[in-house]
Amino acid sequence: MAAVGALQRWRAGGEFPHSVARRAGAVGARAAVAAVALAVAACGGAVSPEWAGPELQASAFCKQPLDEVERRVGDLLARMTLEEKIEQMHGAGPKAARGLWPTPDNERLGIPGFRMVDGPRGVHAATGNATAFPVAIARAAAWDPALEERVGEAIGAEVRAKGGSVLLAPVLNVLRHPRWGRSQETYGEDPFLVGSLGVAFIRGAQRHVVASAKHFAAYSIENTRFRVDVQVDERTLREVYLPHFRMAVDEGGAASVMSAYNKVNGQYCAENEHLVRDILKAEWGFQGFVESDWFLGARSTVPSVLAGLDIEMPRPLFYGPALLRAVESGSVPLDAVDEAVRRILRVKLCFRLDSDPPVPDPEVVESARHTRLSLEVARRGIVLLTNEGVLPLDRARLRSLAVVGSLADQPNLGDDGSSEVAPSYAVTPLAGIRARGGGVEVRHVPALDAEGTAAVERADAAVVVVGLTKADEGEAQVSAGDRKGLRLSAADESLVQAVASLNPATIVVLEGGGPIVVEPWIDAVGALVLAWYPGLEGGNAIAEVLFGDTNPSGRLPATFPRAEADLPPFDSELPAVRYEYDHGYRYLDRHGIEPRFPFGFGLSYTAFRYERLEIAEPVLAPDGVQRLRVTVTNTGPRAGEETVQVYVAYEGSRVVRPVRDLKAFAKVFLEPGESRAISLAIPARRLAYYDEESRSWQVEAIVYRASAGPNSRELPLEARFSVAAPLSYR
Repeated sequence: MAAVGALQRWRAGGEFPHSVARRAGAVGARAAVAAVALAVAACGGAVSPEWAGPELQASAFCKQPLDEVERRVGDLLARMTLEEKIEQMHGAGPKAARGLWPTPDNERLGIPGFRMVDGPRGVHAATGNATAFPVAIARAAAWDPALEERVGEAIGAEVRAKGGSVLLAPVLNVLRHPRWGRSQETYGEDPFLVGSLGVAFIRGAQRHVVASAKHFAAYSIENTRFRVDVQVDERTLREVYLPHFRMAVDEGGAASVMSAYNKVNGQYCAENEHLVRDILKAEWGFQGFVESDWFLGARSTVPSVLAGLDIEMPRPLFYGPALLRAVESGSVPLDAVDEAVRRILRVKLCFRLDSDPPVPDPEVVESARHTRLSLEVARRGIVLLTNEGVLPLDRARLRSLAVVGSLADQPNLGDDGSSEVAPSYAVTPLAGIRARGGGVEVRHVPALDAEGTAAVERADAAVVVVGLTKADEGEAQVSAGDRKGLRLSAADESLVQAVASLNPATIVVLEGGGPIVVEPWIDAVGALVLAWYPGLEGGNAIAEVLFGDTNPSGRLPATFPRAEADLPPFDSELPAVRYEYDHGYRYLDRHGIEPRFPFGFGLSYTAFRYERLEIAEPVLAPDGVQRLRVTVTNTGPRAGEETVQVYVAYEGSRVVRPVRDLKAFAKVFLEPGESRAISLAIPARRLAYYDEESRSWQVEAIVYRASAGPNSRELPLEARFSVAAPLSYR
């Protein structure tokens, strides 16, 4: 039971077998994996997610006894020729088959290939119809990991039902700047929020298929994505651009990670040894495989293999004959190939791709259960940003409603790049409003000509639908790329202002994939509703919020600035960019800039009162967990859902820290007049900073100020605690 002792020492902050394994090589690492799996079993499987750490990942994603999987992997490796091993390490060709990107099957040994497909908001359109969920940033606005786990499970089920085995999602890149063209695909600007939701998606998806956390790492520019060099210091890399990936590995049990296109500190990510081999595989103990992004994701043979890239997709430009020659010449050691193939085989056997392969099942795709889930997610992701008493619309008093703008009558699901989904239907805002308007006369006004102007003036209220589309933002080279600015088009701004001048009860519904600057017109409108790209049932969800059938509960996962100049610079043309420590709400906090809508913000049709922030441990053990309780009361007239957020400040830290730092959050549903004490937890290790000199994480023995409230700028409750002694760990 030495492994049990090792596990206990690691939990106490000591060296764990992966440190030894790294020095001992691949065989030692495999032994550590098996030993720790046995240790976990011996400890009753009672290892919490915070301690799920390095060598537990194979057992976390494995659906079969790990020791048996490792035995079978070793047997297969011993029987494979070099050519067969290399064949495992690349895609089968430049074209997808029925929308699925294959790797080769090995019929002689009965080893199936992978069938990979994109799907951050649903299975890719190349496979045919699928459920189109709201985009990831819309789902992030729900701030609900349990809900996101259900989405991951549904998308994973549809991938499997189409014959796929690897889902190329979730996107775990933090939204450094909202002009990034793929902002819609990620979960927002905060690493902890991104990681929490990514973990949930992975857990759900991997009930059916392999999930691939992407794009590793520091990917947040489109137009220069194939060549840009992201220069970032080690502390910023570790604290801002990597922690959510580590959560995906340690807590989510991700079985696959996709490398990014860009460079980090001079090296392309697929051949960046520091990122892939040193951090992901050695330090974090990742036991799955790493595949490249498509076509230009891999740039070399020898550097990529030595750095730890396991699979080149979608075809063998560098990992076919070129890799065979490199091994035969001695440029690439056979052990490096064996390590990659071992990882690939481990995942295939753990997910039973040989004994229980995916079987197409049309009944699963766009099932009623999944479309209902898409509607639920759209409802809970809509954010009410302003309301001057205009909403909710009262059907009993409303006789006529003008719905203005061409976008009101168009499906607007998001980018048409690798995240494109082709549902069999999509409910537009106009269709949803008409279906739920009861006896209200609903008139569509596509543009403000003389007839439309008269209709807006006569209406009891006007809903203007404006925003972004796939023509404004998306994946570069296959779609629009990065946004040119943060404001609406001049035509949209003019339309909003014109309608607001004609009708005092003007409601704006914004669609899009990220923050939009609203300053030129915001004060003229009666209400502002952010619907994002809301999925195939989005029009129904929008109508439910407008008419009050749903009480809006979405909260912003990204800051809305008053002007683009309030954010860090964004340049999608430079060959090299520097990423500093602060962005998003942390940047505005540091510079004392007032946002238009702060991170975590959102209104409701009811009201909540915060009282009594209780902390369990005034002096926290350096490797303990701080327990907090926040009492919230619904003081308004109707039931509603609130997101309790806890931020931490670091008093007396020896290094620069965020002014406030999200460290815990929880959802609570309350009836009118109901009060509830909400429990939250902050492990001491979540308070650490990365020390570059010692190459370790440091929990300081200082005072920590916890603040609780409904958003990052409204934190009425405070409590302080200290950590008893410093802690250093890797």
